[in-house]
Amino acid sequence: MRLSIIAIGRLKDGPERDLCARYQERATALSRSLGFTGPDIVELAESRGRRSEERRNEEARLIAERLPQGLVIALDERGKNLGSEAFAGKIAAARDAGTPAATLLIGGADGLAEELRARAGLVLCFGALTIPHQIVRALALEQLYRAMTIMAGHPYHRA
Repeated sequence: MRLSIIAIGRLKDGPERDLCARYQERATALSRSLGFTGPDIVELAESRGRRSEERRNEEARLIAERLPQGLVIALDERGKNLGSEAFAGKIAAARDAGTPAATLLIGGADGLAEELRARAGLVLCFGALTIPHQIVRALALEQLYRAMTIMAGHPYHRA
């Protein structure tokens, strides 16, 4: 199963990019032995629309053009709070069911359009706090890595 993140916005060089690269490398190193490829990251340009709804809709169109068939996980402040083990269980269940891909979606500053939230098999929240998108990307990559360590029985995750 191919793992990927589709994110609105590009990370600049700096500590956030370095942290994302570290977790992406760790996850990639584990992925093949667990029946995964990736995680890949697709960065899409932010909309230059004038209104919030216009920006969300334009960004939704860009995301939809790149979205593969499979499990869609929308990262959204109105989503469910799951523990890491439950998240790992959702990813493992999708893999075991023969799902071709699992894609995490990170919207722009205005969030994700409702059509993407409706399309998602899981709408996930990292908490009630407002978190910058570059930090959300690092959290998503770390949680993908953590999910793989849970599946592999690796001691990284200490419940």
